Amino acid sequence: MRIGVQLPEVERPVGWADYLAMARAAEEVGFDSVWLGDHLLYRGDGREERGPWDAWTLLAALAATTERVQLGPLVACTAFGPAALLARRAAAVQEVSGGRLVLGLGAGWNEAEFRAFGLPFDRRASRFVASFDVVRRLLGGERVSNGQLSDAVVLPRPAARVPLMVGSVGEQVLRATLPHVDAWNAWFHWFGNTPDGFAGQNERVSALARDVGREPGDIRRTAAVFVALDAGRVDRPHADVPPLCGSDGQIASTLREFGDAGVDEAILVVSPITEGSIRRLGGVVAAVR
Repeated sequence: MRIGVQLPEVERPVGWADYLAMARAAEEVGFDSVWLGDHLLYRGDGREERGPWDAWTLLAALAATTERVQLGPLVACTAFGPAALLARRAAAVQEVSGGRLVLGLGAGWNEAEFRAFGLPFDRRASRFVASFDVVRRLLGGERVSNGQLSDAVVLPRPAARVPLMVGSVGEQVLRATLPHVDAWNAWFHWFGNTPDGFAGQNERVSALARDVGREPGDIRRTAAVFVALDAGRVDRPHADVPPLCGSDGQIASTLREFGDAGVDEAILVVSPITEGSIRRLGGVVAAVR
């Protein structure tokens, strides 16, 4: 099983130097991938109003300053801008990274940021499906024309194909994307942060894949797993499920259970998320393997 880590989102203010140090630490201690949340603003949850740095700017910077780890948004919200421009950004980051990008895509959920930035919050599933179709086709080398696009094409094309991952448990979204994606991601809230909970969602995705004519084994399964290294200090917003905690050995043991439940890649969402936490978890990564 592969192990990734999500870098800070809005847990605390973080500058570029810290992001770079954490990403390089993840490479050094053996993580397979590094991920960034794609959000605009957090407010109204009883915490200080916060917003993360632009995910695509940071991904481009990390693509140029790391060497081995895969990189990706967890997940890019297709509602935050035109789908064709999202495809162009992904193509550029894929080229800069030397083929290490995984393009995670989702419909978004945080109504406050949609409202703040003047983005429509209705019909999110159907809007996502339309955007996904554009992104998929453009990154596949097609020319796309529709009600908004007129013979759009992504040029130059990156040397390596951009793998697509969908982050959703919604049936409409899954039926539209499972025929095409390389991977599926489940956020810890959706499966209760437990191996058994993931197994249930995983089985449902496999059934939907068969229903749309796709071999389930061709779709990689990834899960965001919430880990607290200090059970008394949880700084992750909207973390309303029990975290995975305990000794390094206990954490590694439970991650192996996630592997038995069908997880091909566990992406750790860590509290606190610091360079020190990432370096400590290097021992867990080694133990899982």
